[in-house]
Amino acid sequence: MNIAIRYFSKFGHSAMMAEVVSQVTGVKAETVETPITEPVDVLYLGSGVMLGKISKEMTTFIRSLTPDKVKCVVCFGSCAIIKSPVPQMRKLLEAQGIKVDERSFTCKGSMGPLHAGHPNKTDLENLRAFAKQIG
Repeated sequence: MNIAIRYFSKFGHSAMMAEVVSQVTGVKAETVETPITEPVDVLYLGSGVMLGKISKEMTTFIRSLTPDKVKCVVCFGSCAIIKSPVPQMRKLLEAQGIKVDERSFTCKGSMGPLHAGHPNKTDLENLRAFAKQIG
């Protein structure tokens, strides 16, 4: 199975999370600046939320994807105020005709003193367990 990991991280939360997925899968995590050039079966895609929205960089990356290059996406991310970045990612991915796995992972992300220290060790261990379930 071909796997790729891409993320956008402004404050390091998604990068930290992508590294956990990398450790589980044995696949190098790369930023959304690195395009998907070869077909992948599973793309792990990680994002945070700024001012209630996923980043412009993540949106641009998602719009560059095609179903012939990406069979399925597994979303992960963190956020401080809204519930999850996943619905925004899912909407864009499905608009591209790309299947999105029903399973996703979201944890708290710190924003100043709000949820300070997140993602924390427990969040990352939960992500590790989630990634192992996906395979």
